[in-house]
Amino acid sequence: MNLSNQDVQLGQQMFTSSATQQHPLGTRGCTPDGRVYRYCKAGAVDLIAASIVQSPASVAGGLTRPVNTTTPTGIGQSSINITCASSIAANFYQEGYLVIATGSGKGYAYSINNHAAVSTGATGVFNLYAEDALVVAITTTSTVSLIQNKYSGVVILPASTATGVVVGVAAYVITAAQYGWIQTWGPAAVTGADTTAIGAWVYGPATACGEASGITAATLLTGQVIGHLMQANVAQQVICVDLTISP
Repeated sequence: MNLSNQDVQLGQQMFTSSATQQHPLGTRGCTPDGRVYRYCKAGAVDLIAASIVQSPASVAGGLTRPVNTTTPTGIGQSSINITCASSIAANFYQEGYLVIATGSGKGYAYSINNHAAVSTGATGVFNLYAEDALVVAITTTSTVSLIQNKYSGVVILPASTATGVVVGVAAYVITAAQYGWIQTWGPAAVTGADTTAIGAWVYGPATACGEASGITAATLLTGQVIGHLMQANVAQQVICVDLTISP
């Protein structure tokens, strides 16, 4: 896999919602004052400004699936045949990951370039990027898990129980199924959920969708920390949080 440290320098005019993808998902953008953003695609519902955002929920039908080894699955192969337990739309996992869960090749993760639609119980061909082809052969002992890119189909964090990992905060409205930037680091506008004091850690999920609560002993192990309060928290009011999600 080729690694890159290229960033996108952002100004306020960059914060737009677009139906056309302009960068790879997860591209890092930054502002001169050190705030950091990641490029994403919204899910089926508009992202609302100042709301905490999570990755799409994992799909059980794509986890720990058998590999069809009637086609080549040796070192250097970049097309893998996988039997899926649920239907999958074309390129649902594009820019996501193929993780070898068990058996030969266990522990390796590869980037998915593209794939056709797959029906429930059918075998689909998942194409890896050429520079990210198999480095260890897989066999009939191998199973794989298909994982979406965490910035593809992001949604506002549900109330009480997360169904994905927190990936950022919506800095402006991104229209459903369109592309834009969510903030992951530095001072950010976030909707508060309680009266926690300045400096405290805050996390999601709260009792309402997309809001930030002060962390407590009871939620220390289950909450997903997003940063520290730069002012006292105020329920249902937009406050400032110093985000520490992704630098």
